Amino acid sequence: MPELILTRLSYYPLKSTAGIDVLQAKVEPRGLKDDRRWMLVGADGCFLTAREHPRLLQIQAGFKGQALTLSAPKMSVLELDEARPEAGPRLDITVWRDQLSAAAMPASADAWCSEYLGLTCRLVYMDEQCERATDPDYSVDGDRVSFADGFPCLLISEASLIDLNTRTPLAISMRRFRPNLVISGCEAYAEDDWQRLRIGTVEFAAVKACTRCVLTTIDPDTSEKHPALEPLRTLGSYRRTERGIAFGKNLIPRGMGTLRVGDSAEIL
Repeated sequence: MPELILTRLSYYPLKSTAGIDVLQAKVEPRGLKDDRRWMLVGADGCFLTAREHPRLLQIQAGFKGQALTLSAPKMSVLELDEARPEAGPRLDITVWRDQLSAAAMPASADAWCSEYLGLTCRLVYMDEQCERATDPDYSVDGDRVSFADGFPCLLISEASLIDLNTRTPLAISMRRFRPNLVISGCEAYAEDDWQRLRIGTVEFAAVKACTRCVLTTIDPDTSEKHPALEPLRTLGSYRRTERGIAFGKNLIPRGMGTLRVGDSAEIL
């Protein structure tokens, strides 16, 4: 039986914006360190995503030391020294059905993001006071998640993407699906059946198939939506479930540690 190997690690500091590929990452209860811990909200406090605002995909959030940096086409680079505010103003926000209190970021960040998107918005940070529970139907008491849509981590196998690309009229990049973890060495869609696994020294509960949305049809490089809604249209022809179109598996950490590209994985 081929060995399962972690071949890619990615995190997305600012929800709905470009990801960062890394060779190693710390696993925390809410997911990979700094993954989706920042988010934009509208004037009403409701979260903004690239589903409705595709240009978000061209924002690159990164770090210069401990400072958060934001860059985007035709914008100067913004550097925020107070990336993780420990005190200061808070903002009542909404993420799906969750009502939360998040730390407000500096006004300079709000102005930069508002200018880029052409609408009034604010940048917030999920500090330790801001707790968000995962879906209780798939969790145990105490499970927490960042500003990710539903669960701390998303895993996809390389074989699943290869199989999809034999069916679609265009080549689809893994970036369309925004996983944190990519695994090689298994058959296509093997992750559907996994319930618990260990990657390196860290265990995860594989709790739910990830149901996909229109975001997968938006090119992350151009922010343009595919006219035929690919790859969602093709996925819908053979990956439709009662809950939606499935591709990938949502994970909840059952321990902490450091993941490294090249780590072996084991189905428990």
